[in-house]
Amino acid sequence: MSINDGIKGIADGINAELKEKKGVWTMKTVIAERKAFLSKKKLEYIAKFRIDEDVKMIRFNEMLKESGSGISSGGGGFDSGMSPGFGFKKETYKTGAGPREGTIEEQSNPFGQQYDYKFDFKDIRGSIEKIAADNDHAFEYKITPVGL
Repeated sequence: MSINDGIKGIADGINAELKEKKGVWTMKTVIAERKAFLSKKKLEYIAKFRIDEDVKMIRFNEMLKESGSGISSGGGGFDSGMSPGFGFKKETYKTGAGPREGTIEEQSNPFGQQYDYKFDFKDIRGSIEKIAADNDHAFEYKITPVGL
C-alpha cells in the first residue's frame, strides 16, 4: 500500500478532512463538542505532515484546537463603552502553537476536564509511523510545526 493510500485510509477511518498544500498534508477532525445555553465549542484534532521523498522521511506534527461561538452577555455600564444586553462572540484557541510545548497527550490534559472524548492520538501517530516503515521511510515526530 502506498503512503498516500494508507493515509487516506486513516483519514476515512476517523472521518477526517484531508488536504495538501505546498507539500504539507493536513488531517483534521472534530473529536468533541460542548453545547451550553446559546453557545457551542468544539475540539479538533489536527495532524500535519510532510512526505519528503528525497530523504525518505515523513515529518509529523499534531495538535488540538478549540474554537467556539455563541452569544455572550454584554457587560458594564454606560461609561464602559459596552452596551448592555447580548452580543455575538467567536473565539479560537490553539495549543501547540506558540510557546506551549509538549506531546499532544500533555496538551490534551486541560481539555479532558472540559470535554468527554475517547480519541487515541497514539493510534493515529502509530498508524502513520507504520505506513512510513512499510514504505521504507523514516518517521520523525515534531512537537512544534516549525520546519515541518
